[in-house]
Amino acid sequence: MSRETLVLVSLISSCLWSLVQGEDPYLYFTWNITYGTLSPLGVPQQVILINGEFPGPNINCTSNNNIVVNVFNNIDEPFLLTWKGIQQRKNSWQDGMVGTNCPISPGTNYTYHFQVKDQIGTYFYYPSTSVHRAAGGFGGLRVHSRPLIPVPFPNPEDEYTVLIGDWYIKSHSALRKILDSGRSIRRPDGVIINGKNAKMDGKDEPMYTMKPGMVYRYRVCNVGMKNTLNFRIQGHKMKLVEMEGSHTVQNVYDSMDVHLGQCMSLLVTADQDPQDYYMVASTRFTKYHLQGAAIFRYTDGKGPASPAIPPGPTGWAWSLNQFRTFRWNLTASAARPNPQGSYHYGKINVTRTIKLANSHGVVEGKLRYAVNGVSHTDTATPLKLAEYFGAAEKVFKYDSIGDEPPAEDKIKVVPNVVNATFRNFIEIILENTEKGVQSWHLNGYAFFPVAIETGKWSPEKRRNYNLLDAVSRYTIQVYPKSWAAIMTSFDNPGMWSLRSMALERHYLGQQLYISVVSPARSLRDEYNIPDDATLCGVVKGLPKPPPYGI
Repeated sequence: MSRETLVLVSLISSCLWSLVQGEDPYLYFTWNITYGTLSPLGVPQQVILINGEFPGPNINCTSNNNIVVNVFNNIDEPFLLTWKGIQQRKNSWQDGMVGTNCPISPGTNYTYHFQVKDQIGTYFYYPSTSVHRAAGGFGGLRVHSRPLIPVPFPNPEDEYTVLIGDWYIKSHSALRKILDSGRSIRRPDGVIINGKNAKMDGKDEPMYTMKPGMVYRYRVCNVGMKNTLNFRIQGHKMKLVEMEGSHTVQNVYDSMDVHLGQCMSLLVTADQDPQDYYMVASTRFTKYHLQGAAIFRYTDGKGPASPAIPPGPTGWAWSLNQFRTFRWNLTASAARPNPQGSYHYGKINVTRTIKLANSHGVVEGKLRYAVNGVSHTDTATPLKLAEYFGAAEKVFKYDSIGDEPPAEDKIKVVPNVVNATFRNFIEIILENTEKGVQSWHLNGYAFFPVAIETGKWSPEKRRNYNLLDAVSRYTIQVYPKSWAAIMTSFDNPGMWSLRSMALERHYLGQQLYISVVSPARSLRDEYNIPDDATLCGVVKGLPKPPPYGI
């Protein structure tokens, strides 16, 4: 079957589905994944392109839109995309993680189909297979408000996606070989902004332009692999208005620490002299200093950007204090997380507390990272498929870890799956005993980060929790020798990844999956497996189980 025929079949199937379901509007995308040669840091290297673009195309959509992305994999390795921060309500089939989906084989395609629901905010997508993120394949995803749902600030003159991240000159295959050999990939080579780094020689072309006196929305995401980055703009203040799908109290900042995987919206007013200015992203909490820059230009600007770059902050206590200023805007009509009743999360009884500690060590001569002494390894059969087809016992065991970190330092390498109870309200304590900053992301859910503190957690620390207006979000940092507490309701059935956003740590095992199963097996709780779902591993060729009923 030709590629054109596959596209036509996909579009017809999606249109018929829309007519039958009477659903919200559909947006269709066809993406071609290829290799290309670019020089993000001035050195030619292989990168992953989407429709010839690096970074990939922006997805601009509106809440409750249905997104259909037909992905053709034309690189030489299996490939998947995950939609970072999009909750995938009742639909972990479209999550795009190795634990939920069979990778797209070279020369084939797969069509993602998901709905963004009421998740008004800033997100991004990126490759979840291997270490492909080190080659690109990422892009921005914006979810706008429907006209009837006002946002708590005037419409900006324009919106700009700003994808910042550290970058390696080595190819993704070279980096993978280093990790597979049991070594660390060490420090990155530089920082890029939207795939580029200004030479700062007075000849850089502007990435964006602004009209004097107008307000612009900068959607900033850290899509990097290792480092927290500090983002700032020469001579301009930044007003924080949204963070990972939640509107915030609108504080003004000189600079923002953006941890791995985190996204935020910043309003910037063009209120300075009309000329060029630098946007800057620089590494934090490291002995080395790496910096990326990009130009934005005032229309009719009359001068080059000053070479005097504003310095970033020092010390992680500054960053912790900045985190404590983030508050949920409780007067905004959107964005709000699901479930709707979790607005008053501080009044919900906690039914389970899980303490998770990251660690690292050497297993059979190779570096591994772990959670509670277990270093996750991916399986040939996606965990979700194994569970759905009743073949879990052939692929993994539930609860390889307990709810407390083990006393011994040993690390075992097995699939790491935690069995959770549907609709339980959970407290998760993330403990960081190491010297570096950690960044964690949970798929499928928004959670409330109620506290980050130094030292060790104890039940008495709950007295310091913010049980009123913690910003509902999907990613949280944990500072050195510190802990973070998050709360969420496991009301979204599926197999969901909780993982380190550091590429090296994720690839080498700092990850677990949370299995949430609805006993009712009802369409009210979870969608049926898609008709076009790829089957692989031990479930390949098996008949599909009876579909869920209403």
